[in-house]
Formats: sequence, C-alpha cells, structure tokens
Amino acid sequence: MKLIRGDRVIYTFKYDMDYIDKVSPGERFKVVTNDCWFQQVQSEEQAIEKIDFNIVNPATGPIYVEGAEPGDILKVKIIDIAVADYGSAVVIPNEGLLGDKVTKPVVKIIKVEEEYAIFNGLKLSIDPMIGVIGVAPALEDGEWPTGSPWHHGGNMDTTDIKIGSTLYFPVNQYGALLALGDCHARMGDGEVCVTGLEIKAEVTLEVDVIKHKSIVWPIVETDEYVMVITSGDSLESASYEATSQAVEYLKNGLEISWEDSYMLASLVVDLKISQVVDPKVTVRAAIPKYVLPINKLIESL
Repeated sequence: MKLIRGDRVIYTFKYDMDYIDKVSPGERFKVVTNDCWFQQVQSEEQAIEKIDFNIVNPATGPIYVEGAEPGDILKVKIIDIAVADYGSAVVIPNEGLLGDKVTKPVVKIIKVEEEYAIFNGLKLSIDPMIGVIGVAPALEDGEWPTGSPWHHGGNMDTTDIKIGSTLYFPVNQYGALLALGDCHARMGDGEVCVTGLEIKAEVTLEVDVIKHKSIVWPIVETDEYVMVITSGDSLESASYEATSQAVEYLKNGLEISWEDSYMLASLVVDLKISQVVDPKVTVRAAIPKYVLPINKLIESL
C-alpha cells in the first residue's frame, strides 16, 4: 500500500497546485498528516502565542487522482484514521466562541491510551476525524487558506468526516488535487474552543471518480445519512445554503415538487453545526438515507 509522507504540505488550496504523488481510482493508500500546529506544541509549559503561526494548519498533498476531470465527482472513502499516542488542546484569548472571556492562554497535552483520551482523569472515548480535507477550488472561487472552508472542502471540521464515512467533492481541476490534515482524536460539534484534540495521524483512504456528475458543495455519507456540508459568514447564511441544497436534492432525487420537497425537508432533514470558530462557519444538512440514498441522489444530478 502506498504511503504518502507528511513532509510535503500546502497552506492554501489553489486552482493550480503541484501534486506530490498520484493514485488511481479504486486504489487504497495511506496519508501521514501533521497536527494543526505542525507538532510545535509539545509541552504544557510552552507559550502558545510564541509558536510559528505561519506553519499552522498544514495539509499533506496535493494528491493527483488519475482520471478525475472538471465536471466529475471525487469519491473518497475513509478506511481508517490511526492517531498518535498524545495530542493537544488549547485556550487562546480572543479565539473560539467564548474568546472574549479568556484571560490567559492554556495548553493541555492529552494522552491517548487504549482508545481513550485522558483529560484531567476523565476517560473520553476517541472518535478520530479529519478536520481539513479538500480539493483544488474552482478558478472563480479563488484561493483558500487551509484554515478556511468553502465549496472545495478545506477546514470543514465536521465530526462525521471519520472512519467509515465517504466524502464526495466537486472536481474543478485535472486530478482533483486532494489534500488533508488537521486530524482530531475527538471533537464536539461546533469546536467551540477553537481546537479539538489536535493530533498527528495516519489516514487510510480509497478514492474513486464519478464521471460526468457535478455537485456544488461537499457531501459526506455515513451509515444513516447523506449530509450536504456548506459554509457561510454566519450560521444563518450557512443554514440557508445547506437547506437550499437539501431541498433541491430531495426534489430532483424523488421527482417531487419544490414545495413538497421543502415540506419534506422540515419533516426529516436535520441541520447540524459543524464548526463556529473558523473564518467561515460550517453547517451540514443531514438527509436520512431511507428517504434519499446516495445512489439515487447522484443519479438525479
């Protein structure tokens, strides 16, 4: 199995990027990801404000997927996320949802032992996820720092981007140009304090290409749901876009009127907050698969 090391990274998702490796549809491969600090945070005594923030949020890649062309969909299945034996969480003044209440920076080093994170004596079961994962953005969308989410993916910080889930991205550039990083051993929806349990990881992925089908925003598929992941300047704008996307998918996939689709969405679609601490906030609209399975959604595109 191919191993893509974590020493070649990007800090900006661009339309034109030099890829570091190639994979083929159906291929399974491993990607080493750095934690969001690029392993700079090693001690609870160090001053978080003195780290080099120019190298924060590295994403390993980009990775060229053979056969992916503009107008296709890149399918990425998450097979495994093996995390390191420790990670970190921090409190930083003026960062996070309650940043105005923070009076001093605090660093917490958190050990991971036998599938549990040990926090002040509490044993918290880990549930590894990928914070940053995306592809080359469309030319008209411009460039996006790895700390921000948008149509291409990026820093979506969505807890459902985890082992067993499958992601779908719009392909805007030949090869799609996939990159990923910022894994968390666990995180609550919202990521309210600006970090999850930030940790280095080795991610096993399998990719495929869905030809001649296109989507606007990333989709994550779990055992129970198909979720549209959207971002905006506020929870209201992100929720509006997520709901609009879900209603259109229901309308086209079930071949019903827009009005019926809108009503159905109010009955079965759950809006879930992904994160509220990045430059744009992220919301996902979860459609139950018993209502609209992913194959039916894709067929209707």
